[in-house]
Amino acid sequence: MSRMSVQDNHHPCLHCGACCSTFRVSFYWTESEPAAGGVVPAELTDKLNDFRAVMKGTNRPDPRCIALEGEVGGFTPCRIYENRPTPCRDFLMALDDSELDSACDRAREKHGLPRLKPWPEQNV
Repeated sequence: MSRMSVQDNHHPCLHCGACCSTFRVSFYWTESEPAAGGVVPAELTDKLNDFRAVMKGTNRPDPRCIALEGEVGGFTPCRIYENRPTPCRDFLMALDDSELDSACDRAREKHGLPRLKPWPEQNV
């Protein structure tokens, strides 16, 4: 979980959207099946295979999740934030990721946004 609340308008994720426009979001199909207790809106998903669903818009070479509002780098709330799938819940913002080269920062760089966690200075 992020150090800041995503309800806080200053949260970096609300002014980014790079992860939602970089990665495929696939998850076990029951997450979008109300009869199985799923909460992800089924109309925003596509069947990936017999076991997995995918958020519409993310299973293509230039992904963009259908639930992302706004433009990358601007105000980018998720319209299903409370009902987002597991991969979105588990995705770590760079500042919360122990990896030096986090998926978050790689996605930000892909979209021309600055890294949240700068590279450490090289001792020469």
